[in-house]
Parts: sequence; C-alpha cells; structure tokens
Amino acid sequence: MSNVTLTIGGRNYTVACAAGEEDHVTGLGQAIDAKIQSMGAAGTNEIRQLLFAALLLADEVHEAKSVSRAPTPAPAFDDSQADRLEAIAAKLEACALALEG
Repeated sequence: MSNVTLTIGGRNYTVACAAGEEDHVTGLGQAIDAKIQSMGAAGTNEIRQLLFAALLLADEVHEAKSVSRAPTPAPAFDDSQADRLEAIAAKLEACALALEG
C-alpha cells in the first residue's frame, strides 16, 4: 500500500493506493483539479467544488459509455477505467458529505 498526495482545488489530500498505482492516482487527481479549475467556481466551498467536479467527470464517463454502445463501430473503450472513475466520483461525493457533516 502506498500513499500519494494530491493537490485539488489548492488543498493537499493524502490518498492510499495500491503499490504501482501512484502515477495513475496522481493523474486522476490532476484531472479532478483541472475540472475544478475549468469550472471557475469562485465563491463556492470546496465540498461543493468537489461534488460538482465529481458529477461532471461522472457525466463524461457516462457519455463515453453511451458513445461506446453506439451501433456504429467505435474504437475500443476500456470499461474498467470508466468504472474506476465512477467509483472515485462516488468516493469523492461520500467524502464531501462527510466533510459537510
């Protein structure tokens, strides 16, 4: 088990991950941070920022899955990555709810 520190929305979060997954988890954290930055959600609290970022990322995953089910041939899509993003989005939402307490 390893730990990585993610900087999301200007705050650092230490997250545990499987050995060898550090770069992958770091990349996911960067994607979440980029989504928060692109939202331009100044004035909203960090819990809401994380929640909206998770929802937007989950929506992108949903759209990607919908496209992969289209009747026209599409490039191969790795559903395990989409499932991982959905799981991360769910965990972020649970963390946000816990922080709101």
